Amino acid sequence: MPPFEQVVAEYGPMVLRVCRAVLGPFDTAADDAWSETFLSALRAYPDLDANVNLEAWLVTIAHRRAIDVGRARTRAPVPADVLPERPAPNSDPAGRDPDLWSALAALPTKQRQAVAYHYLAGLPHAEIAALLGNSPAAARRAAADGLKTLRKLYPKDSP
Repeated sequence: MPPFEQVVAEYGPMVLRVCRAVLGPFDTAADDAWSETFLSALRAYPDLDANVNLEAWLVTIAHRRAIDVGRARTRAPVPADVLPERPAPNSDPAGRDPDLWSALAALPTKQRQAVAYHYLAGLPHAEIAALLGNSPAAARRAAADGLKTLRKLYPKDSP
């Protein structure tokens, strides 16, 4: 196996092309992905099989690191010019969006409860079934039907 410095010198331009192909030709994040690729490769290089295809190995790492860098960038917070107003902790939630609350009130009781338990509280359908006194399949159906009805009654957030 050649020294790692030689691998970087020989395959560095190719790795950068892969990173730019994934992230875009003018994206400065490609440089970060290039660095991440060789840091990952450096960690694994001592244990690498002598017969491995270095180019294919590095392309695989570069592709994955470029995707990781791209994902990390999309998850980064974006500063806002104006902060949204926060409702008072003890305020009536129906006052913030009366149309939504009217649509929720129009749902049958089990659908309204299933929607609230699943989509607002994050409970699994098995726990909702125990609360509503029915099966997990019935709880799943009630939540799905309730959400479908809400999308018709309150189309503001529908795609």
